[in-house]
Amino acid sequence: MEDEMTVFGAKADDDRDGRAGGGLWMPGLVNLGLGVPAILPLYLMWWLLTEYMPMDCRSIEDAAGPGVANCNYTTLDHAGVVMFLAAVTGVMFLVLVLVVDVLLPLRRGGRLGPWLGMAALIPIPFAVLVGLA
Repeated sequence: MEDEMTVFGAKADDDRDGRAGGGLWMPGLVNLGLGVPAILPLYLMWWLLTEYMPMDCRSIEDAAGPGVANCNYTTLDHAGVVMFLAAVTGVMFLVLVLVVDVLLPLRRGGRLGPWLGMAALIPIPFAVLVGLA
């Protein structure tokens, strides 16, 4: 008899790496689920890149200068708060990804490859929302 229990031709501990039984489904679904809270830091970065970066001014004093055509006072007013929130939520999300995609598979004795590979699915919920908007 074998030392390890086999179920339908697969060993019972094969599911630790996220490949047997469900294939890459578990890492894929978990990383898609991580994409939902990732919407907030990704949106904040999107706002900074599309609203704040294209402006000609970086402060209220710059707005009064000559030759400044593309300056929005509302964007200048919100830029500091958005930068702070982007930094805080980004760091919190990176810690979450580190725990879910690196530390938990290592703790369970699984392989990192499937989990880190499926991390590419994280921005998909944000891309869907941008596409729908």
